[in-house]
Amino acid sequence: MATKLTQTHRDQLSKWIDPSKRHKFTLLYKITRDGCKAETFHSFCDNKGPTVTVLYNTDKSVYGGYTAVSWKTCGSYVADCEAFIFKLEYNGRAQPIKMPVKNAKYAISAHENYGPTFGSGHDFQCFSETVNKSGDYFPLNGSVGLGHAYSSQGQDYNTMTNGHLNVLDLEVYGVQEHMLLQKPWVRNVSWTSKFEEEMKDKVATYKPLSGLDIQQARILLIGQVGAGKSSYFNTINSIFRGYISSQASAGSTEHSLTTSYRMYEIHDGYTSKTLNFRLCDTRGLEEDQGLNDNDICYLLDGHVPDRYNFNPAIPLSPDLHGFLKTPEFSDKIHCVTFVLDASTVDVIPEKVVERIKGMQPLMNLRGIPQAVLLTKIDKICEESSDDISKVYFSAAVKECIDKVAMVMGLPRSHILPVKNYEHEADLEQNVNILSLLSLRKILNFVEDFLFNKLDEINTKKLNTCE
Repeated sequence: MATKLTQTHRDQLSKWIDPSKRHKFTLLYKITRDGCKAETFHSFCDNKGPTVTVLYNTDKSVYGGYTAVSWKTCGSYVADCEAFIFKLEYNGRAQPIKMPVKNAKYAISAHENYGPTFGSGHDFQCFSETVNKSGDYFPLNGSVGLGHAYSSQGQDYNTMTNGHLNVLDLEVYGVQEHMLLQKPWVRNVSWTSKFEEEMKDKVATYKPLSGLDIQQARILLIGQVGAGKSSYFNTINSIFRGYISSQASAGSTEHSLTTSYRMYEIHDGYTSKTLNFRLCDTRGLEEDQGLNDNDICYLLDGHVPDRYNFNPAIPLSPDLHGFLKTPEFSDKIHCVTFVLDASTVDVIPEKVVERIKGMQPLMNLRGIPQAVLLTKIDKICEESSDDISKVYFSAAVKECIDKVAMVMGLPRSHILPVKNYEHEADLEQNVNILSLLSLRKILNFVEDFLFNKLDEINTKKLNTCE
């Protein structure tokens, strides 16, 4: 069961909060990450404005409460005429029910020893003091007594919580209105068919820097399972094929669909020309599986052959069949592109972040440039979902890019928003433009790396002559 706020849940909550507006949900507190303690809840959530509290119980029910006022520790009730309690799912099935406040004076209880608490009585108290985890769930010590300060809408303890407060997780999200900026934060982009053709031609005619004997630049894609590595290749492939392509296996599963190392070529469907770069796809990162530092070094240095099948039981080593013991510079990786899901940036497992951060020094040591493809931007900005050309006006996307840049230690210009083809039946001009912009930027990073390499070679030659 997913223990994070899905887009369907966000949409439903946004309609309940204010159907005339769209809202952004930012994770403030999560008990599986931060611990189930009232003091911690208040330190993370007090004075943060409107919030929504969501609980995911062990019977696949999802419920919680919304308040338009800030949490505090004043030791009394806080009035809120917009607050409501809700149920989103029951036993894994959608059952959206909103239970509005009827006595706003007692909307929330702001006690320092209480976690999120709604109503007098209490209508809905999540927990108090500290609750320790028991196995894979938290046995919350709160209570549910609907009908005091909130309308019950025919719901009770059993129909809302399955008669218990054993939860896999509890999250508190800050709620803000989605807003578009007056001016785009990236300019000189024209969302026209002419601009699309210009960008496509720039990619199609790209050639690696001469003097290094490289026919095709190699771009390594690394990312968490489900972030969209394979989908990005499919998207670029689709643009040049002229139809939606699914050459690479892509989808959302618990474990990586990509188990082998693939160095995909792109073919221009109109000219039957093979383009001068390869997108190298490898297995997705997981908390306890995926690439290790040894694998990364072999990949970066060009030792791993195309279609090598990763086997956790057999570590990659020079003794394996097909291992390239003396790779050329053309066999090596010339740019690494991390792929992150914009809608899950706030909840990426800490171990996955640590693994990514641990890889970066290995790339820096080799001087290999790094970029980030920020996928699924339509999930964090509904305006972009309706019209992808609004992406550079989106405050939500810009904020996400700023956050990723800080975490990754990369310039903001290296964080590239994209929307992969996932459910579309036909190509869309603006999706193509955004993807081509990202790829052209990555190829520019490749060129920077190749220029540095050529300078290094020329300097060595000069020193030898002297």
